[in-house]
Amino acid sequence: MEVAMSLSPLHRVSFPGLLAAGLVATGLLLAGCSGTDDDSPPDPSLDPRGQAPVEVGAARADAAPLPEGAQARSLLGDVLFPPPLDPDLRAEREANLEEAIAERDADPDEPEGWIWVGRHQAYLGEYRDAIETFSQGWERFSGDARFLRHRGHRHLTLRDFDGAIADLARGIDEAGEAMGEIEPDGLPNPLGIPLTTLGFNLWYHRALAEYLKGDFETALASWRSTLEVSDNPDLQVATRYWLHLTLRQLGRDAEALEAIAAIDSDTEVIENASYRDLILFFRGELDDETLLGDPEEGLAAVTTLYGVAAHHLLEGDEVEARARFQEILERPEQWPAFGYVAAEAEVARRGW
Repeated sequence: MEVAMSLSPLHRVSFPGLLAAGLVATGLLLAGCSGTDDDSPPDPSLDPRGQAPVEVGAARADAAPLPEGAQARSLLGDVLFPPPLDPDLRAEREANLEEAIAERDADPDEPEGWIWVGRHQAYLGEYRDAIETFSQGWERFSGDARFLRHRGHRHLTLRDFDGAIADLARGIDEAGEAMGEIEPDGLPNPLGIPLTTLGFNLWYHRALAEYLKGDFETALASWRSTLEVSDNPDLQVATRYWLHLTLRQLGRDAEALEAIAAIDSDTEVIENASYRDLILFFRGELDDETLLGDPEEGLAAVTTLYGVAAHHLLEGDEVEARARFQEILERPEQWPAFGYVAAEAEVARRGW
């Protein structure tokens, strides 16, 4: 696990094969110029562009109070309110939350009920309420790492990277044998197959928080730990995508390419086609026009735009990168998406 050479390869397996082999886990909700290829360690006081690193996402004691209903401030200082929802979708999610509250109140000694109330609050964009619910659950059921997993995820959504890392790291320590438990989907994928485990979600979100904070060395170790619990193609694709970008941020370009070598166009995925296609783009097998030619909306568009922008940035093309980051920031309704948060982080770090 100490070097990229030790990363296990991804075998080509169809999803029927995955099901037969019992490899499917639970839901993934979903998100400078290049350095040298030599083996000399980077100077930890500088990022690959020779600039002093700028930490983003740290809580500020002097921050002004949020307006009523606001969830957070972006890394660029914008006030963030719950994203708009289609009226029918909002009504459906509100009904789901009411049902979850009733079930929890009917049996308050069952931790599952508290978890689902928090999850349904988050699906409505009420992330601060969700964090409060998960905090109450953790107080009642200390030792149940699921509360730290979900609270950490929502700290990440609200740009509190330190809070996310603290929760997720403790969750990893607390989970024990529960690390391998399948996590049910709240927003199922088209096949209704849950894809992730508790352990995957703890490591994945921790690594992502470290990446977004700009702590790439620590994120690298966490992505490698995430890879160890990425036991189906969707999880492998997502983890290797971020692992590649982390290595590139560190200027370790040869290892970055090695990290994605196991993924190809035949890698079958349920949820993470955007990440798979971006990996092909990183290797030059797809171009910008192919990835971005058809106008897209929603999460997939933001995911793709960030991957394209980050690649151009790490290739040294700041003009193209800035244009793509701006395209993301012009979609403020997508502010909870990981690609949107990552674009904010890149722009904030450089003072653009």
